[in-house]
Amino acid sequence: MNSGTQKKPFSMIREFHLADWFTLGNAICGTAALFSTITYVQTESIRHIYFAGALVLAALIFDVADGRVARWRQTSSALGRELDSLADVISFGVTPAIIGYGCGMQGLYDRIILGYFVACGVSRLARYNVTAEQLSGGTGKVKYFEGTPIPSSIVLVGILMAAAYLGDVGEYLWFGKIPVFGHVLHPLSLMFGLSGSLMVSRIRIPKI
Repeated sequence: MNSGTQKKPFSMIREFHLADWFTLGNAICGTAALFSTITYVQTESIRHIYFAGALVLAALIFDVADGRVARWRQTSSALGRELDSLADVISFGVTPAIIGYGCGMQGLYDRIILGYFVACGVSRLARYNVTAEQLSGGTGKVKYFEGTPIPSSIVLVGILMAAAYLGDVGEYLWFGKIPVFGHVLHPLSLMFGLSGSLMVSRIRIPKI
C-alpha cells in the first residue's frame, strides 16, 4: 500500500516547470555575484566588481525570461512564485547591498542603511505574494505593482559599476564620507535608503 503513494526520488525537481529553471538561473547568478564581490574585497582586483555587476544583469535577464516563459507555456504555480521571490531577494536585495559594502559603504550608518534596503526588499516581495490575487481583481493577472519592484535595484548596481569604472570606490567613493557621532556615513549609501523606501511605498507601477 505504501509503495503506491511513495514519492519518487527527486520528485520536487520533477515537478519544476521550464520557467522555474530560469528562476534558479536568476538565483545562481545572484549568488555568483556575491562570490565575485567577496573576491574583490579580498584581492582589490576591480575586475571582480565588474563580474558582479554583469552577473546581476544576467540575473535580471533570467528574471524577465522566467515570466515570459511561464506565460508562453501557460504554466504557473505557487512553488514558482515562491522560487521567484526567493531568487529576487538574493539577486536584487542582498547582492546589491553587498556590492555597495564592497565598494566602500562600510561605515556603521552605511550598514544600517544597507540592512534597511534588504529588509524593504523582503517586505516588498512578501506583500506582493499575499496581495497578488487581490491586485489581479480576480482575473489572475496583476495589473500593477504597489511600490517599485525589487529588480529596480539594478539601477543602483549600474551606478556602482560607473563609480568602479572611474576608480571612485573605497576611499574615493562619490560624495566622500561624513563623521557622525564617532561613526561614518557615506552619503552615496542614501540611494539604497531611497530605493528601499520606494519599494515599500504605495506608489502604483503599471505592470508591463
